Amino acid sequence: MVSIDHVAHKILTYIPYVFVLMDMRYEGVKCGKDGGVDNHMEMGKKLLAAGQLADALSHFHAAVDGDPKNYMAYYRRATVFLAMGKSKSALPDLSRVIELKPDFTSARLQRGNLLLKQGKLDEAESDFKRVLKSNPSDKEQSEAHSQLTKSDELQRLVAQSRSSFKSNDYMTATALLDTIIETCVWDVASREMRAECFIELGEMGKAISDLKAASKLRNDNTQAFYKLSTIYYNLGDHEMSLNEVRECLKLDPDHKQCYSHYKQVKKLNKQIQSAEELIQEQRYEDAVGKYEAVMKTEPNVLHFSLLAKERICHALTQSQQPGRAISVCSDVLESNPENVNTLKDRAEAYIQDEQYEEAIKDYDEAAKHSENDRQIKEGREKAQRLLKQSQKRDYYKILGVKRTAQKKEIIKAYRKLAQQWHPDNFQDPEEKKKAEKKFIDIAQAKEVLTDPEMRTKFDHGEDPMDPESQQGRNHQHFHGGFQGFQGFNPFGSGPFNFKFNFN
Repeated sequence: MVSIDHVAHKILTYIPYVFVLMDMRYEGVKCGKDGGVDNHMEMGKKLLAAGQLADALSHFHAAVDGDPKNYMAYYRRATVFLAMGKSKSALPDLSRVIELKPDFTSARLQRGNLLLKQGKLDEAESDFKRVLKSNPSDKEQSEAHSQLTKSDELQRLVAQSRSSFKSNDYMTATALLDTIIETCVWDVASREMRAECFIELGEMGKAISDLKAASKLRNDNTQAFYKLSTIYYNLGDHEMSLNEVRECLKLDPDHKQCYSHYKQVKKLNKQIQSAEELIQEQRYEDAVGKYEAVMKTEPNVLHFSLLAKERICHALTQSQQPGRAISVCSDVLESNPENVNTLKDRAEAYIQDEQYEEAIKDYDEAAKHSENDRQIKEGREKAQRLLKQSQKRDYYKILGVKRTAQKKEIIKAYRKLAQQWHPDNFQDPEEKKKAEKKFIDIAQAKEVLTDPEMRTKFDHGEDPMDPESQQGRNHQHFHGGFQGFQGFNPFGSGPFNFKFNFN
């Protein structure tokens, strides 16, 4: 057995060597650490000078990690952050530099400038005064003095802008805030106040711009997102409103205002999407019902009422209901006379209703606001052709049917009129002659309107029975009055054959 004394002797013998090894390891770590920080600092400076900011930042990160009390490492890293436009990240580093080395004038001056841009005027003023009390260089002294003067002036402008805002003098407040924001570009409070002024003045585009900036300048700015959402909503932009309120709820899922508004916008958005899908599927009457539901969901925002009416106008025009379409389209144009889509839809409805001159007026008005719209050009040309045609012979009017009439309706109208105006019904020579002409017109109208090809030509402003319109094309025409029918049975229509007995 090994005695206890022997073991104790061995341990005591090795203890000095253990301490020597520990000392050597400590010195090695210390040397390695200091050498690593210096290397990172040197490499970071070279990369910064070469403009390789991301690589320089990595080295300064390593330097800070290697020696958390190295104020120059923080200062260099802050310099890179500023060069990258990341002032939010630079500010804590500059504060750490000042904490480690309170007499570092350059760092304090830079922090003061950042605080000034953020609108933290009291803090900025404190830094500039501390710079002037230290031993600054001439350049630093001049800059600190200039910035201190500017800070004092800005504080006066801030007080005036708040006073004007409270007095509802939004024009004056806006002008003062413009001057403040020129210097305090990252001042969230000033941007939010200016946004409120713009809202009161009805300049929503400018309000949106300021609120978007405010939402980026402060990470948890739920109120900016809420206001953005409500502005877009009141402008009738339901999709942008939904996007902004979702951003609010990402930051705070329990935000009462945002959640309540989200439910309303989501419901409205779903209804509008559903209505548009119905239009795409050509289910126009269902789309009309869905857009009527939109107006009930949001009766207080004019933009949504107008949007719904505009799309109802379109659906009614597409479903060939000119009377209803013209009424709804006119309602929209009363509020928004320059609405090109509604002008085009009403023009088409006027064509369906055979009010060609009114259609041309609408197309002319639409062209003022959308010069190169091919649909306007083609629609106007169609209306002009139909107007010209209506001033000559209109087969629809001859038979007393609408342009949307089906073949069965056309044949039914033809039979009734042919029976009424058959020349055998008339004994007086003048009346018989008049009846013959009328009878031929009725027969020609029936022939054109029951032939798909001829009807299509007529609907596009071309008279298939007019030799001049056909420009030499080979078509069968009626000639020589009633005797010119030569085998054509004006009472025949497919399987139908009528016999009349006249006295």
